[in-house]
Amino acid sequence: MSSIVLATGNQGKVKELANLLEQHQITIVPQSQFNVPDIAETGTTFVENAIIKARHAAKITGMPAIADDSGLEVDALNGAPGVISARYSGENATDANNNEKLLAELTGVEPAKRTARFHCVLVYMRHEHDPTPVICHGVWEGAILTAPQGEQGFGYDPLFWVEQYQKTSAQLSREIKNQLSHRAKALAKLVQHF
Repeated sequence: MSSIVLATGNQGKVKELANLLEQHQITIVPQSQFNVPDIAETGTTFVENAIIKARHAAKITGMPAIADDSGLEVDALNGAPGVISARYSGENATDANNNEKLLAELTGVEPAKRTARFHCVLVYMRHEHDPTPVICHGVWEGAILTAPQGEQGFGYDPLFWVEQYQKTSAQLSREIKNQLSHRAKALAKLVQHF
């Protein structure tokens, strides 16, 4: 079984990626086990931010690294919250704060115009100087509700409506979410690389 450091402090992402990768004989070790400090996400795209995070984790740990940068794109908001999804309502934003801001921004927007999608970019770097990092992109289409529903997941999951199941992402079982999600789609591409 090989080990790869995951460049995030987000326990939701650690749990989700560890569950998805364990079946492929890959152990995910969160960067927190190596006391890797967070690095500023100064990129303007998901790709840039994921590369910044993967390179940083690989440099400090000396291990191969996977970094994820993901977020929500809402059509009625011209793509916001986008790359600042995790800090949409401020630097120390909670999921609840971000969801409240998103709902406020969408006040008065009719249901048909509340289309949105989650994006996930996963970057795998063999080492900090890897000149050809593997970049995998997954997309999950949905819409934004007017009030949260469900207790599972994290982030914008309670607002993200999945038409196929007539539920929010926060109401789906972990097994179903792991088949549909943006992260699962990006990870499936990464697994093909391995």
